[in-house]
Amino acid sequence: MKNIQNKGLETKITHSGANPDKTYGSAAPPIYQSSTFSFESADQGAARFAGQEAGYIYTRLGNPTINALEEAVATLENGCGALATASGMAAVTTVYMAFLEQGAHMVGTDSVYGPSRVVIEKEFSRFGVEYDFVDTADPEIVQQAMKPNTKMVYIETPANPTIKLTDIQACADIAHEHGAILVVDNTFMTPVLQRPFELGADVIIHSMTKALNGHTDVVAGIIIAKTEELFNKIRPVLRSMGGTMDPHQSWLVLRGLRTLGMRVEKAQENAIRLAEFLEQHPKVEWVRFPGLESHPQHDLARRQMDGPGFMISFGVVGGAAAGKTIMDNVEVPTLAVSLGGYESLIQHPASMTHAGMSKTDQEKAGISAGLVRLSVGCETAEDLETDLARCLDLI
Repeated sequence: MKNIQNKGLETKITHSGANPDKTYGSAAPPIYQSSTFSFESADQGAARFAGQEAGYIYTRLGNPTINALEEAVATLENGCGALATASGMAAVTTVYMAFLEQGAHMVGTDSVYGPSRVVIEKEFSRFGVEYDFVDTADPEIVQQAMKPNTKMVYIETPANPTIKLTDIQACADIAHEHGAILVVDNTFMTPVLQRPFELGADVIIHSMTKALNGHTDVVAGIIIAKTEELFNKIRPVLRSMGGTMDPHQSWLVLRGLRTLGMRVEKAQENAIRLAEFLEQHPKVEWVRFPGLESHPQHDLARRQMDGPGFMISFGVVGGAAAGKTIMDNVEVPTLAVSLGGYESLIQHPASMTHAGMSKTDQEKAGISAGLVRLSVGCETAEDLETDLARCLDLI
């Protein structure tokens, strides 16, 4: 489709990266399950390796199926280009590697996805990378954390699993004032509900394992760059480190992407109902959901997001033991980590996804022992509410 950038989001979701196959006219992008690509001549091979001729060489360096997915996500995020990776963490570590050299400093969200923090603390620190994980919900704290050698501000908003929000525009201004870039993990919101480039971000990351794929059957990640300069700095790192995606994996994610808008809309509708139910229940001590007026940053959510999303964190009377009772007895949600699938998933971050953080760091980041995280799916809302009500009665 021509001029797709001028179309609505749902049209982009439906048609981006879906140019008919030029060989046979296939409406769906074919799976080019090939490790290497032949050349018509030695001169053509040399020209492609020299960058003098467009074309494919080797799947680690580029593949038509992978490129279709990259084009689609770049279109949805309004970026100049995207790089698909073998996992969400491959996306995270590639961005770290591209911009954080020895002696560089990073400021990050304290309650960011656990492995995104732990890999800096335990691995990149071994090579001289410095870091401060702070409460990025307060721009003043971010400003205070900046140093002369700060190269990156890395935020996740809403944060995982506290559902704290970070003001993207404010952090972009702070980062750029200090000559740093702003990287935003947009996994929770997806481009359906939040578009960080419009608010000043430089690089966006997604774990496509989550909502972009949406079917709990693929592990994948993607990096989107705002400018060609940033894209060209990230691409050689990904190619050299080898964290690239498989063609079949790409085809599955692109297939799942086509229903992104519908899935997010339904899951969000369910989440709004469940958050309101939980907030009124006498055995629920607190609920964090951007759509509730009780959320400390409800106004910010309305300014920078097109909806509250599908992620809820809550605590129940009786703390961790009571939360365990709920998780051990639910029938509709699945007790499993991850999020953003068609089905509801429930888990305990302190002992699961964020177990790699010390107890002290968990407490500082607001990841309490009693916090239960619920990724709301596309089931019948009444079934989800009835099931949670039954489990709460067991406490």
